[in-house]
Amino acid sequence: MAEAAKHVVSCAMELGGNAPFIVFDDADLDAALDGAMIAKMRNAGEACTAANRLYVQSGIHDAFVAGLARRMAALRVGPGAEAETECGPMITRKAVEKIERLVDDAIDKGARVVIGGTRPNGPGFFYPPTVLTGASDSAEMANEEIFGPVAPIYRFEDEAEAVARANNTEYGLAAYIFTRDLSKGMRVAGAVEAGMIGLNRGSVSDPAAPFGGVKQSGLGREGGQHHGIAEFMEAKYIATSF
Repeated sequence: MAEAAKHVVSCAMELGGNAPFIVFDDADLDAALDGAMIAKMRNAGEACTAANRLYVQSGIHDAFVAGLARRMAALRVGPGAEAETECGPMITRKAVEKIERLVDDAIDKGARVVIGGTRPNGPGFFYPPTVLTGASDSAEMANEEIFGPVAPIYRFEDEAEAVARANNTEYGLAAYIFTRDLSKGMRVAGAVEAGMIGLNRGSVSDPAAPFGGVKQSGLGREGGQHHGIAEFMEAKYIATSF
């Protein structure tokens, strides 16, 4: 069993992500906000599949920003052992310092803080739920995994722009798309370079589905009826001239 487990680890290597979260004008706003909270704030943002770059089309942008800011501001920050806590601490002081650096860099490059954005005083490795708008694609957080409760929102105009900006990263683990148009959703899902796509949902992980990414987000897959079981199998090849 140990040998089999070792074999699986060697075949599925996950190296983090920079997940885009794309919201089109025709999306159900409440569903998109629900999905954003799940995709961004699972484990306080410390997840490899967390939404890292939120691209929102111009027609729905302002309403989405206002809605997400309300939801993020309502989260209770505190120790993870307290039942009322909705956003716990980061894993280390270094993690908080990294988030602070990314936010400060984004602000220096034109981002506006809607809520949060300031590291609290006091003990613990906390960073508040934060929403930014107007961040530049050259900001470090657009190109580096935030791994924390910070949601940078970027405005886009059309489908081609959304796909190009979503793919403008060396990573490709997960991506999220919200639209009422199934044709467009499937078309964009096919064009976005990611190993897992959430279409009108903020979670992609499922034991029945293969987990893994493309580009610098790793090699191989784990989980799923075919991909996961195949890692435990020994293939036999028979060549014959019979």
